[in-house]
Amino acid sequence: MEMIVVSLASLLAGFVDSIVGGGGLILVPALFATFPNTHPATLFGTNKGASVWGTSIATLQYSRRVHMRWHALAPAAAVCFAASLGGAWLVTVISPEYLRKALPLVLLAVLAYTLAKKELGRDHTPRFGGQQEALVACGIGAVIGFYDGFFGPGTGSFFVFLLVRLLGYDFLNASAGAKLLNTASNLAAILLFALKGHVWWHFVLAMAIANVLGSLAGTHLALKHGTGFVRGVFIVVVSALILKTSYDAFLR
Repeated sequence: MEMIVVSLASLLAGFVDSIVGGGGLILVPALFATFPNTHPATLFGTNKGASVWGTSIATLQYSRRVHMRWHALAPAAAVCFAASLGGAWLVTVISPEYLRKALPLVLLAVLAYTLAKKELGRDHTPRFGGQQEALVACGIGAVIGFYDGFFGPGTGSFFVFLLVRLLGYDFLNASAGAKLLNTASNLAAILLFALKGHVWWHFVLAMAIANVLGSLAGTHLALKHGTGFVRGVFIVVVSALILKTSYDAFLR
């Protein structure tokens, strides 16, 4: 029964994650509810072990239909990997607890800005080219990759928002780029968790298959319906993240 519950949660998480990020909003609480007495690091490691497959497949699917700006995104992914490792190491030294109360406010600002700027992410008009675009993308990878390793909630949505706001991508192209960067940060986290023995590989296999199936369905919808659909899902997911992180920070 436990395998069925977490696999279904992984399926839904893969669906949401492939469109705009935020799959952890579904899968992490499901793991904590199913295994309440398990060390949190093991549940986080198992979550990453499953979700990385969905983000990897989504990256592949997007790259076949969307023009990926590899000259900027590839080095950004490498920086993101290293930054995520740094964040994951730091969390073993100091607690990220102080971020818990700030996160809902940051997400609320992201949502308010997106709603106010109705044209945001509607058209794909990259602001930079060549080395300048790569440098800005690497900056995004460094900051959010570090955040993902150190704390994590909302990582995919932050990637999407910054690729739209700073680089001028539309929501569909930003989602495609975010999948690549999120895959890199997830791989770094898995490496660290696995080295410390915090991954339940026997659960990961079934969850990964479910996550990939959900990812394929979500990517298909995003590619079929385009940037307006992705923007709508982004607003819904960020709103849900605000409610969840506010509850965790102030009510629990």
